[in-house]
Amino acid sequence: MTQDEVLDEFRAAGALLEGHFILSSGLRSSVFLQKMAVFQDPVRTERLCAALAAKIVARFGPVDVVVSPAVGAIVPGYETARQLGARSMFVERENGVFALRRMFKIPADARVVMVEDVITTGLSSRECLEAIRHEGGRLVGAACLIDRSGGRADIGVDRVALATLDIPNYPADALPPELAAIPAVKPGSRSLGGAPA
Repeated sequence: MTQDEVLDEFRAAGALLEGHFILSSGLRSSVFLQKMAVFQDPVRTERLCAALAAKIVARFGPVDVVVSPAVGAIVPGYETARQLGARSMFVERENGVFALRRMFKIPADARVVMVEDVITTGLSSRECLEAIRHEGGRLVGAACLIDRSGGRADIGVDRVALATLDIPNYPADALPPELAAIPAVKPGSRSLGGAPA
């Protein structure tokens, strides 16, 4: 699947939004990827995650376990694991820190890949990877549907992405005039469930 085909899937789902958005990182952007509009369609999600699974196998080889950060990456993590014939797990915040819960356990010899939905700054990816390192298994790499950092977000491990975009993000006190003129909305999920915004 080409990058344009990936973006076409987001456009067709009405998930490529333009305006003034407060991202989960707190940064501001004129573009927001409302991936849940994509994930509500199982057929579209399957197409994207099958393509991501193929890239994962090509780069990292066989995978035993896929781990994703809650909430946004649970669906693509599960579907990518299904495509890989792997187990699917997710980390969620416990006292503000990502951890495996719900009886999830990574076998000691398992080959593990972290699957994200969208990477912007890499914060949730780094936190998820840290949780995986505490649990054992062999972390072989990471993957995401869209890397909107242009490949610059450092997550500390090798990664693959279906699409790599260079979408500018701005601190709230350094907005370009055209963005500052639009009211900001916060469509992300990081502040749900008591997690830090």
